[in-house]
Amino acid sequence: MFEKLEDVERRYQELEGALVDPAVIGNRKEYARLGKERAEIEELVRGYREWKRVSAEVEGHKGLLEEADPDIRELAKEELPALRERLDALEEELRRLLLPRDPNDERNVIVEIRAGTGGEEASLFAAVLFRMYSRYAEAHGWRVETMSSNPTGLGGFKEVIALVEGRGAYSRLKYEGGVHRVQRVPVTEASGRIHTSTVTVAVMPEAEDVEVEIDEPKELRIDVFRSSGPGGQSVNTTDSAVRITHLPTGLVVACQDEKSQHKNKAKALKILRARLLERAQAEQQAEQAESRRSMVGSGDRSERIRTYNFPQGRVTDHRINLTLYSLDRVIEGEVEPLIDALITHHQAAVLKAAS
Repeated sequence: MFEKLEDVERRYQELEGALVDPAVIGNRKEYARLGKERAEIEELVRGYREWKRVSAEVEGHKGLLEEADPDIRELAKEELPALRERLDALEEELRRLLLPRDPNDERNVIVEIRAGTGGEEASLFAAVLFRMYSRYAEAHGWRVETMSSNPTGLGGFKEVIALVEGRGAYSRLKYEGGVHRVQRVPVTEASGRIHTSTVTVAVMPEAEDVEVEIDEPKELRIDVFRSSGPGGQSVNTTDSAVRITHLPTGLVVACQDEKSQHKNKAKALKILRARLLERAQAEQQAEQAESRRSMVGSGDRSERIRTYNFPQGRVTDHRINLTLYSLDRVIEGEVEPLIDALITHHQAAVLKAAS
C-alpha cells in the first residue's frame, strides 16, 4: 500500500510542476486535464503526508522513552497511545481512499421516477420523491432540469425524468435506484385506511456523445405529435412533442414538456443516451455479478430498497437495516443520513472484499 502511496505522491509533485509550466498554461485543454487529475488525488496525498508526519512523531516519542529524564519519559508514555490511535485511523482512511473509484461518480445524473402499484396514491408519492431529490440537489448547489414529465390531475406524476447537474451528483444519488414503498392514508381515502404503494426510481449517469454512438438515420425512428396535458387536455397546437425509438434495442423515449420540437428532441436524445450507457454498463457488470452481490445499491429496479411509513414517521432502508424516525425531514430533502450510511456500508464491504 505504501509503495502505491509513494507513487501517487510522486505523480502529484509532477502535476504541480506541470501546472506552472507556461507551455501547459497556454494549452487550456491540457491544463484542465492535469488540474482535474491533481484534484482527484489531492485528498489522498494530503492524507499520506499527514500519516508520515504522525508516524515520525510516534517514532520520536518512542525514542523519548529512553531518555534519562523521568518527566520526559512519562510525558512520552502518556502521549503515545493517542498518537498510535491517530496513526491507525489515518491508515484506515488511506485504505478507503485507495479503493477503486467509480468512473461515473463525478458525472451529472438522470433520475427517472415512475409511479408503480397504488394508482393515484403512487403518482402523488412520485411527486413527493421528485421534490425530495430536488431539494436535496439544491442544498448541494446542483441544478435540476425536468427533461420529461407525465403529470396527473391531482398534482402527482405518472412519470418524471430530471437531469441533475453538479459535481459528484452520481456519487451520491446512485444508491437511490430501486423500488421505494410508501405506507400512508391517501388523501382520497375517506375511511382512514393505510394503503401501501410503490414508486420506482432509476438513476443513470449522463452519457457523453462520444460514449454512445447512434447512427441516427439508420437506428432511430422519430415521431412527432401534439403535446397534451393531464386528462388529455391539449396544451399545444403544433406537433412539438417527440417520440424516439431506438430500433436495435426497442428503447422508446418521449418528451413533450418544451414548446420547441428541437428542444424536446435534444432532451429525448439525452435520456436515450443515458439509458443506452446504463444498458452497456449493466451488461459489463453482469459478468462480475458474484462480486457485486456484496455491494450496496445494485440498481436492480425490482429491488425494494426503502419504506416510508407515514403513520409511524419512520423511513427504513432495507439494504442496510437502517431505520430513522425523521420521515418529515427526509421528504423535505434531508436524505444525507441515509446516503452517508449507504456509502459507509458499501465502502466497508469493498474493503472487506479487498482484504
